[in-house]
Amino acid sequence: DKSNEITAIPRLLKLLELKGAVVTIDAMGCQTQIAADIRAQEADYVLAVKDNQPTLHAEVRTAFETYAEADFPAAAVQQQRTVTPGRRDIRTCYVAPVPQTVVDRGEWKDVQSIGLVIRERADTDEVELRFFISSLPPQVRQFAHTIRAHWGIENRLHWSLDVTFAEDRSRIRQGNAPEIAAYLRRFALSLIKQDTSVNKTGLLTKRNAA
Repeated sequence: DKSNEITAIPRLLKLLELKGAVVTIDAMGCQTQIAADIRAQEADYVLAVKDNQPTLHAEVRTAFETYAEADFPAAAVQQQRTVTPGRRDIRTCYVAPVPQTVVDRGEWKDVQSIGLVIRERADTDEVELRFFISSLPPQVRQFAHTIRAHWGIENRLHWSLDVTFAEDRSRIRQGNAPEIAAYLRRFALSLIKQDTSVNKTGLLTKRNAA
């Protein structure tokens, strides 16, 4: 009650075995204490940066604007193209050493790099910029993989649950029934995804057949 992500995330982190892992969190979790908690468990972090951290956001944005004016000589870059039916995305990832001003303030535990992802939708000409800070060294391949893996959770799990099991339209509300139903859906989805039969149909068709 009366809680939010900022207070819930530190409690969640204490429940997890994080040593050697990379923790990715959206901008709400971009907090100095959360970064310190992750490093205390011998894990690394990649945190999205938005206006809820105005000073940090301005420094990261200014750094990449400076790099852009000089054609990114100090930043590593990797471009990824994603094509889905009716949609084509181009993601360009940049990573660079963290600005010295951020290091000097000492607020962000073990911060080493900053990241920028520019996502372009070819069908709508939409362009989106996302900024990040990380305790990882400025290596673009690892950064790009980490960011894609973060959004993969949404794409592989939550989207599949909504389409295959209509989870968002579920009317189960009483007692612990929602938690039980959520567990059963995830268990069933895991089994369906492990199906290796010659049936190459989609998850929804496999579920109905089962």
